[in-house]
Amino acid sequence: MADEMIVKELDQVVVRFSGDSGDGMQLAGNIFSNISATVGNDISTFPDYPADIRAPQGSLTGVSGFQVHIGAGKVFTLGDKCDVLVAMNAAALKTQYKFAKSTACIIIDTDCFQKSDLDKAAFKTDSPIEEMGIKQDVIAAPISQMVKDCLADTGMDNKSMLKCRNMFALGLVCWLFNRDLAVAENFLREKFAKKPQIAEANIKVIHAGYDYGHNTHASV
Repeated sequence: MADEMIVKELDQVVVRFSGDSGDGMQLAGNIFSNISATVGNDISTFPDYPADIRAPQGSLTGVSGFQVHIGAGKVFTLGDKCDVLVAMNAAALKTQYKFAKSTACIIIDTDCFQKSDLDKAAFKTDSPIEEMGIKQDVIAAPISQMVKDCLADTGMDNKSMLKCRNMFALGLVCWLFNRDLAVAENFLREKFAKKPQIAEANIKVIHAGYDYGHNTHASV
């Protein structure tokens, strides 16, 4: 007998997207906010820009974030700590973990936790989860590689493909909270109206992230 999906009703949820300033966390957060608003949720958002404008990639001072507080009723605050933390690289995990609840679900891109990434984020060991004493559930996925596999037949170069990593994370978060991807699709087609190939690539990756959540039974 197939496993049945368990759906929990939540009155309010806080999601925090974080990564390098070029990882598109603001865009992912904005789209998730728009999706949630269309289903009647009240929302409050907080963009968190990096301390250094031109910080080196993967550095602690270059982390950018976007926090979304959604609720079934009125939402008056940004939310103290998050129920889901998306950390797209080692520096994001190092600097943003303090914003996660003790019951939070943490999503990381394991492809951005290589030795060079850990060194930039000032980790002392090759086991950042253990080093930080993280006890929460961690969805550790090779997001970068899965994005490249997803877009392998598009003819896009490596750099362009990796710019879609944020959409994989967004798709996974949408799975966690049963969000309809149609709103995201419309948003992207409008945003990239003059670059339809980019729009369709991002849409393809959102669905890949959503499907990954479904196939791995990811939950909060």
